[in-house]
Amino acid sequence: MGLTASISGKISRYPYVVISLITASAAFGCYTSMYAFRKAFTAGLYEEAEFLGINYKLWLISAQILGYMLSKFYGIRFISELGHEKRGWKIVLLISIAWIALLGFAIVPAPYNIVCMFLNGLPLGLIWGLVFSFLEGRRITEFLGAVMSISLVFASGFIKTVARTLVDDLGVAEYWMPFATGLLFVVPLLIFVLLLEAVPPPTKKDIEMRTLRAPMNAAQRRAFLSDFLPGIILTVFAYLLFTVLRDIRDNFQVEIWSNLGFVNQDIYAKTDSVIAIIVLALMSLLILVRRNFVAFALIHVMILTGCLLAGISTFLYLQEALSGMNWMVISGLGLYMAYIPYNAIFFERLIASYHQAGNIGFIMYVADSTGYLGSVAVLFVREFAFVNLSWTAFFQHALLLCSLLAGLAVCFSLAYFYTKKVRIKDNTGTDAFSVPRGEVQIIKT
Repeated sequence: MGLTASISGKISRYPYVVISLITASAAFGCYTSMYAFRKAFTAGLYEEAEFLGINYKLWLISAQILGYMLSKFYGIRFISELGHEKRGWKIVLLISIAWIALLGFAIVPAPYNIVCMFLNGLPLGLIWGLVFSFLEGRRITEFLGAVMSISLVFASGFIKTVARTLVDDLGVAEYWMPFATGLLFVVPLLIFVLLLEAVPPPTKKDIEMRTLRAPMNAAQRRAFLSDFLPGIILTVFAYLLFTVLRDIRDNFQVEIWSNLGFVNQDIYAKTDSVIAIIVLALMSLLILVRRNFVAFALIHVMILTGCLLAGISTFLYLQEALSGMNWMVISGLGLYMAYIPYNAIFFERLIASYHQAGNIGFIMYVADSTGYLGSVAVLFVREFAFVNLSWTAFFQHALLLCSLLAGLAVCFSLAYFYTKKVRIKDNTGTDAFSVPRGEVQIIKT
């Protein structure tokens, strides 16, 4: 018996709650470890380098995001058609390719190592879908997805703290720092992937409550988009705006904190950990809501609340009614309250509410690919059209505008999906949004 099968046999004997905690911890650890190979380089400043009159760090970020974005477009098909065979091996292989690219980044001289960051981003865009495929379709997917998704917040600050410690305290060169940070997480990554592979599949009760998650062919993908096109357009538009804001905050967090007068390397992990805990608590509460559409509506409310927090806190800071520290924490909380649900539970409850056959990976990658395309575009718009604005000032203006536009999109999205709910009930006489019992019906709209 293989090691994975042996561990799986032992885990399957545990109570459901224990299995769920193991699953959540493995997903969180795996995605946090991946961040060491993806985001460590953003802790560097690369101030001595410039290429074609453009800040060198911007080149590096844009190159990686471009590769990441292309893998997201590929992931629309790859993740939607993904089976359950050798998922862990695929995670390790893809991250290994990204790590080799970081070695190239250290060895190849600037500006040619920009290509290495592009190659680093190419495989990493598929990791989210692979990891989340272990979590979806379970009756506590909200909790599992929430734990995994807060790694987006926690790992961002944690990895930057580790990376800056390597540079500031251990004297690691900035160009070697990304590869060295990845080295520290190789063993943890392997352990967490092994645990994911050993996690038992969804139970019969999971399937009854959330529908069976299966690969989607091209015809099924087109039908899904056709059925929900207006709502998907609104959702993708809002998610694009949140992705742009999150990328600016994530990639230029060091510069923003420095502009605010904070240079302590611990500040990233401390503040982001607080945000992560709050967002986790809010999202986990949705486990208590069994009615899928009620939970889906509450997710819209949470996202809208996040828009208000981000926009109002920024306005108050610009009016000097809020300190820089409080502004970063509150606006960050609002931003991640809006961004994280799309990465964990928004599409999970959408599929469950309408009892659609398929998987989250497909629609998530549609949103992700569009979001990162927008992120690349905004980076260069800022560099050429708003070059006189610091990243802090640009982030503040973007928060005000995007919070307003995204908030409106979320309101229209909720109105659309509620109207569709009523129409289905009127046409079929079936309330597809009640608490699931017994066999699942696939309701075509």
